[in-house]
Amino acid sequence: MTTLYLVRHGETVDNAAHLMQGQTQGRLNVVGLRQAEQLRERFRLLHVDAFVASDLHRAMETCEVIAAPHGIKVQTTPLLRERDWGDFTGRYIPDLKDLPFPENVESLEEMKHRARQFLEEMSSRYPHQTVLAVGHGIINKAIQSVFHHRPMSEIKKMENAEVRVLNLQ
Repeated sequence: MTTLYLVRHGETVDNAAHLMQGQTQGRLNVVGLRQAEQLRERFRLLHVDAFVASDLHRAMETCEVIAAPHGIKVQTTPLLRERDWGDFTGRYIPDLKDLPFPENVESLEEMKHRARQFLEEMSSRYPHQTVLAVGHGIINKAIQSVFHHRPMSEIKKMENAEVRVLNLQ
C-alpha cells in the first residue's frame, strides 16, 4: 500500500484577490508561505519517501518548503496541474457566476483521466512508500473523486494548505 498525503498549495496572491488562476504559475503570498512553513513543521519528523508537486510554481514552492528538512528533491508532474480554465483564466471569480463555460475549459472527464493516471503512477512508482504530493483545489478534488468512486460534487473543497490522506492499493 502507498500512503499519499495529498496537499493543496498555500494561499497565493491570486487566491486572495479571487482571480481564476487555472494553469498560470501563481506565487505564494505571505499567508501561503506561512502555511507551507507550518506544513513543513507538521511533516518534519514524519518519514516521507518522495515529494511530488504540480509543475506550476505555487505548488512547487509549497512542496519545496515542506521537503526542505528531508533533503529530498521534489519531483514535478503536469498530471497535478490545476484545471485549465481557458478563457476564464485570470478573471475575477465573482464575475463568472452564472456564465456558461467557454469551450476551451478542461472538462471534468479530462481532469478525472489525469487524476486516474496520477494515482496509477503513484501506486506503481512508489509501492509500499509514503508520498507527499502538492496539487491544486480542483485537480485534488478530481483525484479524491476517482479514489473514492464518488462524483466530484460529493468531495468537500480543500482549503489552501489542507492535507488529505489516501491509502492506495
